[in-house]
Amino acid sequence: MTTPSLKALHVPGVPLILPNAWDAASAKLVEQAGFPVVATGSAAVAESLGYADHHGTPVETSFAAFARITRAVSVPVTIDVEGGYGLPEAVLATRLADIGVAGCNFEDTDHAGGGLVETSKQADRIAALKAAVPDLVVNARVDVFVQAEEQKAVLDEGISRARAYLESGADCVYPILVHDVEVLRAFTEAVAPAPVNAVYLPGGPDFAALTELGIARISLGAGLWMHVQGFLRDTLAQVAAGQRPY
Repeated sequence: MTTPSLKALHVPGVPLILPNAWDAASAKLVEQAGFPVVATGSAAVAESLGYADHHGTPVETSFAAFARITRAVSVPVTIDVEGGYGLPEAVLATRLADIGVAGCNFEDTDHAGGGLVETSKQADRIAALKAAVPDLVVNARVDVFVQAEEQKAVLDEGISRARAYLESGADCVYPILVHDVEVLRAFTEAVAPAPVNAVYLPGGPDFAALTELGIARISLGAGLWMHVQGFLRDTLAQVAAGQRPY
């Protein structure tokens, strides 16, 4: 039986659910649970390595962690590479391919200068990734919603960015942290039939609602990492208090 490619698993209305891992051990558990793809979350990976998110981890440290994850599992792996760590796009794509990565999240936040990368420049960067490694499945993050006080107010810009990224070769677009159902619906309809990635947020739409919206990919983001860390903190508190933890 042929295993579907990562790109083929992006089907609007039949979402690929990604419980984002952070190391080889968590990646193995994701695979063992039956998920067809392992994805990473940048915040979880960075914090597990002792660094801050948003390009806080040295490049070589990041890639060593990515390589351990791809070696640990047999399913496709998609890596959150944030804004690319300052690497030229061709170098970034080639290095990912060399360690067996099938796809990546690539965001338009400007970590060096602040704000967002200008739309046409980010579109060119995505085109360069795809030119270097055409089979790399690029999930283009649209970060305009992250800091917006009113997400509806930036919807048009988000759609414009998403369309530009898709025209440049992105395989999926990711309006991260959109919690307003109507904004997410309008965004998804505006870029259809292109696949859209949504993040599962506590208090936001559940898996069934996201499926109804036509979402093709659902990420848990840092949620799984935070949930596990909360359990660990509670267990350590029990030990510190002299209680039996298990």
